[in-house]
Amino acid sequence: MTTSVLRARGLTKRFPGVLANDSVDLDLNRGEIVGLLGENGAGKSTLVKMLFGVYEPDEGTMEIGGEPADISGPADAIAKGMGMVHQHFQLVGPLTVADNVVLGAEPRSGLFIDEKAAVESVRELSEKFGLDVDPGAVVEDLPVGVQQRVEILKALYRGADILILDEPSAVLTPQETDELLEVMRGLAATGVGIIFITHKLREILAVTDRVVVMRGGAVVGAADTAGSTQEGLAELMVGRPVIFRVEKDQAVPGPTVLYVQGLVARDDRDQRALDNISLQVRSGEIVGVAGVEGNGQRELVETLTGLRRITSGTITIDGEDVTRASPRDIHRLGVGHVPEDREKDGLVSSYSVADNLVLNRYFKKPFSKSGLRDFAAIARNAEKLVADYGVATPAITTGVGTLSGGNKQKVIVARELSETTSLVVASQPTRGVDVGSIEFIHEQLVSARDQGAGVLLVSAELDEIFSLADRIVVLYRGRVVGDMPAADATVEQVGLLMAGAVDA
Repeated sequence: MTTSVLRARGLTKRFPGVLANDSVDLDLNRGEIVGLLGENGAGKSTLVKMLFGVYEPDEGTMEIGGEPADISGPADAIAKGMGMVHQHFQLVGPLTVADNVVLGAEPRSGLFIDEKAAVESVRELSEKFGLDVDPGAVVEDLPVGVQQRVEILKALYRGADILILDEPSAVLTPQETDELLEVMRGLAATGVGIIFITHKLREILAVTDRVVVMRGGAVVGAADTAGSTQEGLAELMVGRPVIFRVEKDQAVPGPTVLYVQGLVARDDRDQRALDNISLQVRSGEIVGVAGVEGNGQRELVETLTGLRRITSGTITIDGEDVTRASPRDIHRLGVGHVPEDREKDGLVSSYSVADNLVLNRYFKKPFSKSGLRDFAAIARNAEKLVADYGVATPAITTGVGTLSGGNKQKVIVARELSETTSLVVASQPTRGVDVGSIEFIHEQLVSARDQGAGVLLVSAELDEIFSLADRIVVLYRGRVVGDMPAADATVEQVGLLMAGAVDA
């Protein structure tokens, strides 16, 4: 017999000009994992924010444990046994795991915090739920996957038997994602009900019991996972069939556009991150860089785009030495850059969509005349790119920070690929976006290749590397340990190279 822990009926939320949620129903039982699927902007985040008390519904009712629940804020939701793990972690880096977990609800001995009790509580929770975390470790020193476990422990410490996970795998490596799925299974086995938001259909099929699909703010389908397929779920999400196979012709590589020789660079902690890297990218080919995150990919991209100083080595683009060049000088050579962190490095959230579409060219004609901005030209450019790249936005004057993740990514791709480019450096270009946007972004990268650009694709997703790349380079501990035609590579071979288990 199933026991309902959460029941929502007719939840509706309106914002100016937008019906974000339209009479949404949702049920969650004890020990059940329900997947919440939908495109960027489908209304998933609005729904869970209403459940957690961040937003107040305009209409609808909720029950928790069979009792009517009027949740007026997150503190109220937590008191009723609900916890939420956000995509962007809410942790204090310099504090220990135990300090972060008990923060705001510290055990006390008289007037003082009982540190020993805090550590013991975290250790007991960690063991009970199979979350392997050292209570005394400093959070900022932990891998991202372990930091996420700390977030889950925070919710469990406060007595959560309903857990909302909002895009929990968006910042994880494939290995960390697999570990997360195991953690979720373990939590469900203890009776915790989980709402799991993700764009990744493999994860939904691997771990959930039921799937609820949203589109345009409404529920358009629900099914038991056991009877579902990737193709069927994807079509429900986007309203049309989705092609999971990347359609592309055989590459016809031309002259070398990027030549890297003996590159050495240090990371933010002044440790050697790139160790004598040499590689090249030719026009008309996509070179995929595979590797477990933290093996030099970020530093490689930043050195190639002028964002990080180089200790030694050379970088040549179209025959020109850019080893010490600025980002603007590199862009002038026709280099497009899709950054790993769209919020930090790709967009200015407070600027409009139109302004973000000219961030890399606002100072050039036709967008600037005699040092003054030409607002009409900027608007014409935005209208064209919004249409060409399918950016869903109320208006070009809308603040880009209000768009969904997939549409933010489309703004960046439109800006970086709409100019004539000789080289595209794309780092995690589809991270945190839905299947429809992934399909579109893949098409744009292949189109750039077919128009003669060289493409350097850095991705933590092996499926993406194998789908797009004509040649695969593998990084391990800041070194190139493999360089091979994609047609000759296997997932097993690349996986072993990524793990440092075999020699180059």
